[in-house]
Amino acid sequence: MRIKLSKRGDYVVRSAVCLASNYESPAPTKLRQVSTDMGVPRTFVSQILGDLVQAGIAQSFFGANGGYRLTRPPAEITVLEIVEAGEGPLESDTCVLGDDPCQWESVCPMHETWSAATAALRSELAHTTLATLVERDRAIVAGTYHVVGHHRNGPPGVEVSEVVNVSRPLADVTARLTGGGGWLIPHLDAAREEGEDMVLKIGPGESGLVAKTVTVHLGTPVTVEDIVAVPLRWEATGPSGLFPRLTGSLRLRPVEDDRTELTLAGRYRPPLGRAGQAIDEALLGRAARATIRSVLGRIAAALEES
Repeated sequence: MRIKLSKRGDYVVRSAVCLASNYESPAPTKLRQVSTDMGVPRTFVSQILGDLVQAGIAQSFFGANGGYRLTRPPAEITVLEIVEAGEGPLESDTCVLGDDPCQWESVCPMHETWSAATAALRSELAHTTLATLVERDRAIVAGTYHVVGHHRNGPPGVEVSEVVNVSRPLADVTARLTGGGGWLIPHLDAAREEGEDMVLKIGPGESGLVAKTVTVHLGTPVTVEDIVAVPLRWEATGPSGLFPRLTGSLRLRPVEDDRTELTLAGRYRPPLGRAGQAIDEALLGRAARATIRSVLGRIAAALEES
């Protein structure tokens, strides 16, 4: 057994850190900024921030200049408050050895030990503030944070890479990927104006197809000599929760004056929970390759069409 946050709790903590990082800003933090900066799926971010509002940690503002702000300075908000906003009370009223109510009349042999462990966890979370998390987050980004103890790399995943050529000059392809000369998939222009990720609806939910929403975020391109690298994050959500994710970069390299090589490389992660754990290594590899080919194929086909 490992003590870990649920995905909802994870997103609540991430969102709180984002609001705390922007606490000194005169304007409220937008939904899209929380989604982009912290990797919270666009389809879930309003629900997650709603958890913080309901807990009294954040407040919402409506209108053109609306968004979300913390109700108190980050130094006055504990991690315990944030975690319980997403997870509910960490103290359980059921027996640790079963589903029956925890009653002193029939106390179990684990009661005292488990209660002490829970109290220690709550104490540690209560003595850590949101301001501390923000300081650590900034140090991690700057590369100056020292990781204490064993640090897991997160859920399993597989590295993937796929290459395709398109009959377009490098400058043309770069412009289309970074906002100049239109976009390669419909409906992104409006999203770009709002600074949001691209959201696509895949599958109508009919004829056995499962409807899901795919969010694609392209970051700021970096050019080194004649290679342009565009950070890319692909994430799908649906009625059953989070689908697979792909995080990597789209590298552009000129092959000829009117031909560009596109390389999509990154790490593919399976669905969270039991569905992801049940996927063996061979199946995970096949799913990863199929996903990356589909994503890169759509990009290439749209560029060729334009």
